[in-house]
Amino acid sequence: MEAQRDRVLAEEEWLRKWSAGATVFHKEHGHPLLQKHLDLLLNGRSGLRIFFPLCGKAVDMKWLADMGHSIVGVDVSEQALKEFFAEQSLPYCEEPVPGISGAKKLQSTSGNICLYRCSIYDLSSEIVGKFDGVWDRGALVAVNPCDRQRYASLMSSLMEKSSSYLLVTVLYDPSKHNGPPFYVPECEVKSLFGSQCEIKCVQKVSDFSDRHKKWGLDYFLEVLYLIKFVA
Repeated sequence: MEAQRDRVLAEEEWLRKWSAGATVFHKEHGHPLLQKHLDLLLNGRSGLRIFFPLCGKAVDMKWLADMGHSIVGVDVSEQALKEFFAEQSLPYCEEPVPGISGAKKLQSTSGNICLYRCSIYDLSSEIVGKFDGVWDRGALVAVNPCDRQRYASLMSSLMEKSSSYLLVTVLYDPSKHNGPPFYVPECEVKSLFGSQCEIKCVQKVSDFSDRHKKWGLDYFLEVLYLIKFVA
């Protein structure tokens, strides 16, 4: 774990992964943990604003939008966002983002999916508003470990008080793999969010594959947490 503390990936490295097609983290058919525990995110509510941090081209965004929810995502890779709209056969328009130099907003013409091409740290509630729900898979585990507190503070500032935050972390032997995805134990989730939230570990599942075996790992778990922002 200590070996990962100082690990830093520049934005350019993520852009290279997308341009090289090195995006094995992308799930073509949506994420089974979201599909299984969707009721925890929605909590019986309809027409929610749902945030996808570091969204890539997650197909779950279209799935939730088709249910009538409003989706906002952010990623540094314009390629990923454009591939999302192309692969989902969704027409969209582009415009600059007032207040963020060089950023772009790509919005479906239907208006219910709005994706920002910029650093997540450039966002604020003044720009994107606040959210009723978050699906965080491949986001907290991808940000540089030294930025986690900054990330958690930003996410907290974007959440409505009654919101539900589904967070997926990963567990493996961090002495055998540098990340990303980075190892984030439960104690760290609690230290990042615990002061203002109720945190429940919902499910742990093995996601071990040949890819992880090549990394030298013996196990690789995904852990789903429900984080409730309490008033």
